[in-house]
Amino acid sequence: MQASATHAAAPDRAVDRDWWRGAVIYQIYPRSYQDSDGDGVGDLRGIIARLPYIADLGVDAVWISPFFTSPMLDFGYDVSDYRDVDPMFGTLQDFDDLIETAHGLGIKIIIDLVLSHTSDQHPWFVESRASRDNPKADWYVWAEAAEDGTPPNNWLSIFGGSSWEWDTERCQYYLHNFLREQPDLNFHNEEVQTALLDVARFWLDRGVDGFRLDTINFYFHDQLLRSNPALPPAERNDSIAPSVNPYNFQNHVFDKNRPENIAFLERFRALMDEYPAITAVGEVGDAQYGLQIVGQYTAGDARMHMCYAFEFLAPERPDAARVAKVLSDFDAAAPDGWACWAFSNHDVVRHVTRWGLDDRAYRLYLALILSLRGSVCLYQGEELGLGEAEIGFEDLQDPYGIRFWPKFKGRDGCRTPMAWTSNSRNGGFSDGKPWLPVATDHLARSAVQQEADEGSMLGHYRRMIAFRHAHPVLAKGDSVQVEGLPESVLGLIRSDAEARMLCLFNLSDRPALATLPDGDWQPLDGHGFNADRQDRSVMLPAYSAYFAAG
Repeated sequence: MQASATHAAAPDRAVDRDWWRGAVIYQIYPRSYQDSDGDGVGDLRGIIARLPYIADLGVDAVWISPFFTSPMLDFGYDVSDYRDVDPMFGTLQDFDDLIETAHGLGIKIIIDLVLSHTSDQHPWFVESRASRDNPKADWYVWAEAAEDGTPPNNWLSIFGGSSWEWDTERCQYYLHNFLREQPDLNFHNEEVQTALLDVARFWLDRGVDGFRLDTINFYFHDQLLRSNPALPPAERNDSIAPSVNPYNFQNHVFDKNRPENIAFLERFRALMDEYPAITAVGEVGDAQYGLQIVGQYTAGDARMHMCYAFEFLAPERPDAARVAKVLSDFDAAAPDGWACWAFSNHDVVRHVTRWGLDDRAYRLYLALILSLRGSVCLYQGEELGLGEAEIGFEDLQDPYGIRFWPKFKGRDGCRTPMAWTSNSRNGGFSDGKPWLPVATDHLARSAVQQEADEGSMLGHYRRMIAFRHAHPVLAKGDSVQVEGLPESVLGLIRSDAEARMLCLFNLSDRPALATLPDGDWQPLDGHGFNADRQDRSVMLPAYSAYFAAG
């Protein structure tokens, strides 16, 4: 395919360059979505086949986790060729067909770019490790051993152990924040930055609508290689790494979160702004400074469009007070920034299991996230109410889980294949043996089982997404918290130049009586929740919501 030159043209004023603001984004983990060729692994043609289902769900965009050429030690997050599709997923022509089909259905495509590191099989690293004086010798983070032969500092890998690996070719250590087979690129080298921007341009020219930037706060390291200070036990939490991982023992101020990153993000934004309507959402992985970093990375119009941190991906179920605090903290840290909220993704236990939600609570949390100011990411299978799958050690694929088993079972439980039908052992995912087993209890919640039932979880997701689209104030309006409500109730007033909406959420298993704020509030329908309006108050059943225009 010839690279398009259309990006250099003046922007089309009819194009909505702000389409991402308030968008509902559906994440696909391609290995587990739909297998089209019977090899047990999902692929791009499988995604194409399911695009009508995604269009019926009503989402604005699809984020596809990595499908690039890779040895798959971290299942695509170890890239060996940024400009090609791994054969297990298909071909570049398949990707072009996916873009064309999705755009024909009004769905935008966001792809997952893993820029902080590559596979150790990437040609760049093969050349870099060959000698200390080759053209790419400084493209990765190399360091001399300490006098006693140990690593140069105390930095730790998220996947366990030191983040330094001894290389016998150069007789130096190289940095890897994840697997030892995932060496970190040296962003202090401008040639590296330019090469990665060229990668982004390659995919922009193929028609992608944006990027999800993996581990965006890991790009730069401290050039002095200073050791991280210890983190007091009271400040440790397991929102980024499991509690059994000593990664949580450090305050990661030198191996990530470096201020030099801002200039690179501005270069990346400048590239995106050459194209008509592109967006980027950054993953900020940090337990101490997440929202602060989100604020820095989304400030103004020259950096990232939006970022997400891990506040709602944490193990603890957020009650009304917790949600209110996260929203207030975000407003304080990022007053002119934009959030991208998520409850589940491919790296954490599915939230229906993680938070112990029954169907009522699960439905309410969807209504909540779709009513927050910001964009929203939904993870595949979430719309079916799929819980975390139990994976036996013999079936485990995730190196993270294998390393910390059995205290931490890894990420395979949220990555099992989609259940499309209930009348086959593999749930309609594949005619071959799936790379991970299809969870038996998922079959009863298959898409086919729920398709025609408006009262199903799938029907609820479709209804709530349609409700959000029917009321644009939910997507882009301002948000103010309502004071004076019962402890279990979160209240928001969303407003813009055209409308005001009151949103009340009872996040408890008991009814709650909430007094309405001043205003002429008229109840709205189309969301599927019931509440008893009593003049200036409303009785909210357990795990219920109330919406009114005023």
